[in-house]
Amino acid sequence: MPTASNGSVSLYYDRAGEGEPVVFVPEAGLGGWLWGWQHAAIAGPYEAVVWDLRGTGRSDAPSGPYTLETLVADLETVLADCELRNAHLVGCGLGGAIALQAARTSSRVATLTLFGTAARGDAFDLEPLFAPPDDRDALRESLEAGLSDDFLAAQPDVRDGIVDWRADGDADRAGWDAQVAALADFDASDWLVEVTQPTRVFHGGADELVSPSAGEDLSRGLPRGEFRDLEGAGHLAFIERSRLVNDLLLGFLEEQTTADE
Repeated sequence: MPTASNGSVSLYYDRAGEGEPVVFVPEAGLGGWLWGWQHAAIAGPYEAVVWDLRGTGRSDAPSGPYTLETLVADLETVLADCELRNAHLVGCGLGGAIALQAARTSSRVATLTLFGTAARGDAFDLEPLFAPPDDRDALRESLEAGLSDDFLAAQPDVRDGIVDWRADGDADRAGWDAQVAALADFDASDWLVEVTQPTRVFHGGADELVSPSAGEDLSRGLPRGEFRDLEGAGHLAFIERSRLVNDLLLGFLEEQTTADE
């Protein structure tokens, strides 16, 4: 089991495929299962790296609260352990905020792809997505906060599978609270102009946890930001619209790879 160490904290990660690296940064409290739909499409033409935030899954869970700077340092540790000097970051929610901050402070970030992300911590309302990993009914019910009613009704088997994965790899209450605390003072409004990497901002049109208008504001504040509405999808739009998202993500990565040649 590959791990990177930030001081005394061990951080689990998984890597697969070859080519330019794409590193996935998860939403608060959610395990690596979150990116399974994208991992299958990316690992092959690119190298896919998925890791668990401190407090989640197979990473250590020191006492919180955690700061955004600490979580960014964890990401930097994973990149360094994988010997990645230039990586494409894909993040959701808290993971998007981590990716944004990393793009500002690290020399290792090539591009950003952000889902359900805002420029200010007070635009995030992630609490409805939490459920104790040992309470399957609560896990099932909380998915209604992250996925649209239409998707849940049409994909009952997927919902059951997600409950299984969440029970095995999500954060408990302490880990969740420690991670979400990192958004308390997050405000990128004044420094978005410093994030000059090409950035795609995707947002589910039915996202109830981070308003789509906050995603639009974020994209407008980025020098090279581009907004894409995923109509009717919830916060975890990359699950609901996985085929479309994967095509768009691969196209974006190919554009940037070609531009660098």
